[in-house]
Amino acid sequence: MPDLPSFTTARLTLRPLQLDDAPAIQRLFPQWQIVRYLAKRVPWPYPADGALTYVRDFCLPAMRRGSEWHWSLFPRQQPQTLIGLISLYDNPDDNRGFWLDPHWQGQGLMREACAAVTAYWFEVLQRPLLRAPKAMANRASRRISERLGMRLVDVSESDYVGGRLATEIWQISREEWLQRTVATGDLP
Repeated sequence: MPDLPSFTTARLTLRPLQLDDAPAIQRLFPQWQIVRYLAKRVPWPYPADGALTYVRDFCLPAMRRGSEWHWSLFPRQQPQTLIGLISLYDNPDDNRGFWLDPHWQGQGLMREACAAVTAYWFEVLQRPLLRAPKAMANRASRRISERLGMRLVDVSESDYVGGRLATEIWQISREEWLQRTVATGDLP
């Protein structure tokens, strides 16, 4: 598997996803607050082996191919406590996705994680554009995109675990990201 770096932000450690993370993901992930705005391809109700299957059969092979990059999120003060995942994908109109345990939401943690992986996307992978789809109803995800300098470029409909919903595509270019991080000092 290509070397994928770990990142440390002010309050988080982002470590490359490992098969050993599957039990913690399985305990945490099957919550309606987490899955309702995720793409319909997520099985619901979530099967007992859902996390193991996802990590072993989808994430790790894609990471080896270099078409996806996945990190597990840990609070720096609790380095053994997995609280979510963040991923980058080499897919048109879908380059970043994430989820976070509801107990840890509302603290700006996912914004820190997004800044770290977005910097990786543009500065290491040298991608020209990052696009992130989201359910329009997912206001918290929208705020993260806004705060990271992304802009709304398209609205359509998509199928989510929670049903058919209006979907927004948010994007930022490499040039915009680099200008923004230099101007604001908003580095991971």
